[in-house]
Amino acid sequence: MNFEGLDPGLAEYAPAMHSALDPVLDAHLNPSLLQNVELDPEGVALEALPVQESVHIMEGVYSELHSVVAEVGVPVSVSHFDLHEEMLWVGSHGGHATSFFGPALERYSSFQVNGSDDIRQIQSMENGILFLTKNNLKYTARGGLIVFDYLLDESEDMHSLLLTDSSMLLIGGLQNHILEIDLNTVQETQKYAVETPGVTIMRQTNRFFFCGHTSGKISLRDLRTFKVEHEFDAFSGSLSDFDVHGNLLAACGFSSRLTGLACDRFLKVYDLRMMRAITPLQVHVDPAFLRFIPTYTSRLAIISQSGQCQFCEPTGLANPADIFHVNPVGPLLMTFDVSASKQALAFGDSEGCVHLWTDSPEPSFNPYSLETEFALPCLVDSLPPLDWSQDLLPLSLIPVPLTTDALLSDWPAANSAPAPRRAPPVDAEILRTMKKVGFIGYAPNPRTRLRNQIPYRLKESDSEFDSFSQVTESPIGREEEPHLHMVSKKYRKVTIKYSKLGLEDFDFKHYNKTLFAGLEPHIPNAYCNCMIQVLYFLEPVRCLIQNHLCQKEFCLACELGFLFHMLDLSRGDPCQGNNFLRAFRTIPEASALGLILADSDEASGKGNLARLIQRWNRFILTQLHQDMQELEVPQAYRGAGGSFCSSGDSVIGQLFSCEMENCSLCRCGSETVRTSSTLLFTLSYPDDKTGKNYDFAHVLKRSICLEQNTQAWCDNCEKYQPTIQTRNIRHLPDILVINCEVNSSKEADFWRMQAEFAFKVAVKKHGGEISKNKEFALADWKELGSPEGVLVCPSIEELKNIWLPFSIRMKMTKNKGLDVCNWTDGDELLSLAAWVPPSQWGPARAEEEHGVYVYDLMATVVHILDSRTGGSLVAHIKVGETYHQRKEGVTHQQWYLFNDFLIEPIDKHEAVQFDMNWKVPAILYYVKRNLNSRYNLNIKNPIEASVLLAEASLARKQRKTHTTFIPLMLNEMPQVGDLVGLDAEFVTLNEEEAELRSDGTKSTIKPSQMSVARITCVRGQGPNEGIPFIDDYISTQEQVVDYLTQYSGIKPGDLDAKISSKHLTTLKSTYLKLRFLIDIGVKFVGHGLQKDFRVINLMVPKDQVLDTVYLFHMPRKRMISLRFLAWYFLDLKIQGETHDSIEDARTALQLYRKYLELSKNGTEPESFHKVLKGLYEKGRKMDWKVPEPEGQTSPKNAAVFSSVLAL
Repeated sequence: MNFEGLDPGLAEYAPAMHSALDPVLDAHLNPSLLQNVELDPEGVALEALPVQESVHIMEGVYSELHSVVAEVGVPVSVSHFDLHEEMLWVGSHGGHATSFFGPALERYSSFQVNGSDDIRQIQSMENGILFLTKNNLKYTARGGLIVFDYLLDESEDMHSLLLTDSSMLLIGGLQNHILEIDLNTVQETQKYAVETPGVTIMRQTNRFFFCGHTSGKISLRDLRTFKVEHEFDAFSGSLSDFDVHGNLLAACGFSSRLTGLACDRFLKVYDLRMMRAITPLQVHVDPAFLRFIPTYTSRLAIISQSGQCQFCEPTGLANPADIFHVNPVGPLLMTFDVSASKQALAFGDSEGCVHLWTDSPEPSFNPYSLETEFALPCLVDSLPPLDWSQDLLPLSLIPVPLTTDALLSDWPAANSAPAPRRAPPVDAEILRTMKKVGFIGYAPNPRTRLRNQIPYRLKESDSEFDSFSQVTESPIGREEEPHLHMVSKKYRKVTIKYSKLGLEDFDFKHYNKTLFAGLEPHIPNAYCNCMIQVLYFLEPVRCLIQNHLCQKEFCLACELGFLFHMLDLSRGDPCQGNNFLRAFRTIPEASALGLILADSDEASGKGNLARLIQRWNRFILTQLHQDMQELEVPQAYRGAGGSFCSSGDSVIGQLFSCEMENCSLCRCGSETVRTSSTLLFTLSYPDDKTGKNYDFAHVLKRSICLEQNTQAWCDNCEKYQPTIQTRNIRHLPDILVINCEVNSSKEADFWRMQAEFAFKVAVKKHGGEISKNKEFALADWKELGSPEGVLVCPSIEELKNIWLPFSIRMKMTKNKGLDVCNWTDGDELLSLAAWVPPSQWGPARAEEEHGVYVYDLMATVVHILDSRTGGSLVAHIKVGETYHQRKEGVTHQQWYLFNDFLIEPIDKHEAVQFDMNWKVPAILYYVKRNLNSRYNLNIKNPIEASVLLAEASLARKQRKTHTTFIPLMLNEMPQVGDLVGLDAEFVTLNEEEAELRSDGTKSTIKPSQMSVARITCVRGQGPNEGIPFIDDYISTQEQVVDYLTQYSGIKPGDLDAKISSKHLTTLKSTYLKLRFLIDIGVKFVGHGLQKDFRVINLMVPKDQVLDTVYLFHMPRKRMISLRFLAWYFLDLKIQGETHDSIEDARTALQLYRKYLELSKNGTEPESFHKVLKGLYEKGRKMDWKVPEPEGQTSPKNAAVFSSVLAL
């Protein structure tokens, strides 16, 4: 609102006079104000009182509903209807803000915003209110708490603000610029110059920013660049107010006369389609404010300062009959606003009164308002009586104070135990009449209960219940996350928070402070990340897989070897198994076994992850075994006894396989013996209801040497007969893999019961030496897993929930039997004496010479039960000395927790502690002691230089005339340090998943899944510099949802072998070429290579990457596009209609040469910094757009570029 030309008497209202700090009633004010207002002895006004009683409202006609006093005698400077809640905000000339709730205008909050300046504009947001004063921007909660207080320059005189989106704000005033403020960081991000100073009113549509100036002009500015697109010279004197609706702009103001400024009774109306004025609208009042109030028509409300209000159509004639009068307490109306619902109008006058006019008796300010939070009333006198005799009386009726501390009733787990009710037993009549056929029982229904109904009993005897996977209730977090109070934070499912920059600003180091690499979880079917880590940290498996290379397009062993290579190169940065999981999805057996989850099932946690990962474990071992059998066995691997494995076996089979002898004995006496092999064992639990104590070795032996009665075909009887099935083992594997099969409450109860027995035995064994707390410091974690570490007395917490031994000892007997026992380091001599006569003891490996082997626990995979996220899978892995030596340069062993990209060292006891309420074992890996010494662990890179030579295209229509590259000759093979220009183009396989928040911002839930479609490598030196030697289009079998042709240049059909005319190859073929270049040590030059390598699924050492996006970048500034850099430095116009990877790779090479020239090979950083400053100045002036050919001249001819040439 521009106050020029208003009543000169307003100048007498000095802000200090009406400040809340000096609440004395002014002598200029109307004494009639005191008729209905009581003052306290100091003269301060009490609560705002209604000025007059509400009147009857006629539907559809605006009339006064309520009037209240905001602040006695202090003029209202601004009024604003809250856009999110049913509230009206009022600001005064004394810097005081008051809010009123609902159409009854009940006072909600009142607080001082500024001690000296008036409030000039108010803007409501979802979580608070913005107040603009002369040189201050304040953001407060609706109750008055300050969120931030942003001080502007003292020379600023601000009048208007405009919220462009949920976090960006424009502020204008009497100076010659407009500020852009980022509300997230509370910092000035941009300063736009304004040709015509004095921006006092700002509006926005989907086409323009509208700025009203004190000179009477209205400028229309571009939404993105803020450049002036059009300008209306509305009034010769000054602008009072304007509004925009649809294609119409209406303005009121003052015209220059001989005697000064006079209020113009003609409204200027402009058509925004033709950008010209239409017939002015003559009104019968002196317009000071105007607003469009569109209901059925685009009518205008024109308000005068004396209180007259007229409604009319902007393209029609004003009718004097449409005038109504507001009765202000003071002489003048100071402010006017319209609610978002158009049902209410608010007027503020010069005596501090607010008048609410509505068109209905019960109006709403917004179409959809949020619920307003009120202070809780005192409930002490209104508590209902509690009848303690009622069993179902909710104790929540008793109010308790809100606190973040633990409540007295929230006992620690050590002093309490869950006691849910157990399912009722089967009716005795059913058991009596039941007949068994095989293993299925049949019984008639006794009909003693209603169908599908079980009575709910409150008796103590019925309070026990099957508690597997149930959640004990705790007062802490009962409303939001009742399960997470028992799940340790490091075990919870980790998610990546995506921002506008994607993953670039996500802090992975917060989750992983080690040098080992985690795996990202957002890829489909990434539930197997924990098992990939387990296989990686098996040293013989890692070396074997990385030595493997075959010709199959989708070979899991090859892709796993590539992924292991990335894990080797990483220094703590997470990797992703895109290519491995892509090959995994193409295996028919994986789909048949139900291992490929739909995105919806994976996100909602519908699949049983424990069963899924155990099936995946069996599948991956079988698949690797088959892949290895297809190739000749590497001679680097030798058997335990020095002999090579058989031609029909593989090294995977030698590591994991166990030959079994299965005997089937029919009751007719016929016995059948078959030989088979297995790669893993499944635990079989005893069916014992007496609660007997079993050690783990007994259950393991029972599971390996399984004996069971079942129906089987008998050749002698020629029919299915009850048979006794027994299984004996012929030799032991090097790696013992066990699926725990804890899939129901029965198995969980068994683990829980055995852990309790083991705890009692441990307490008795240690006697009084058990401490309540750990005896070691967290800084000594490196020694926790090493045999040389100091043995400390275990604490009570370390002994709880442990049934699993760290080591087991196994021996093959002469009668094909198997002896298994739990084993500890202290029992070594005792165990050896029991199984081997002392006369036969020898030097090292004496035990193995007698068929006695010790297996050490190497990894446990557990299922974390979490109803909030659907659960997750994590792994405890004992990382060996060789891995620490490569990564950290130290020699020791340590247990780690691997939870996707979260990696954390843990105590060894934590790896075998299973609280069955939330942490359930799924897979166990035991390895023979000194396993690594049995194998040659050298890795020979299987990728040879021949991968770079010429190859045939998959495309049937490809001709030599279509070739876009020249393959390398043998004399052109790259050497260490050679430059290679690289660029890649991508297509989209799955669209991005995002949600729109209530404030209008977008939150990325899952990023789009990209696939590489074209990879180009260009020679960086030599006589053929700039000529590509790789230009491969990647064939894909997955459905492409968006080819991104504008940015990639890839068109539908380019990736189809039947119709493509491009040089089409498989992803694996091109991947091998890039891997060879990385391994040989070339340096890649490109623009935005980080994203390229990420989608290709490559880990490249940082010293082999020269990225022009970072070479030409200043800290805390925007990244610059390749197109703009090429135009600015090289005078090249690239990326016209689409992108071409050959052109982009060449341009990146030329830019790197230019960088070396300007920086004198990096020796003059200060001079190059000046070049970058000139680059950013030019970019801001050009809005980072490359001019069209007929537009501006080359920057080499511009004055800005002269400094670059001078350097």
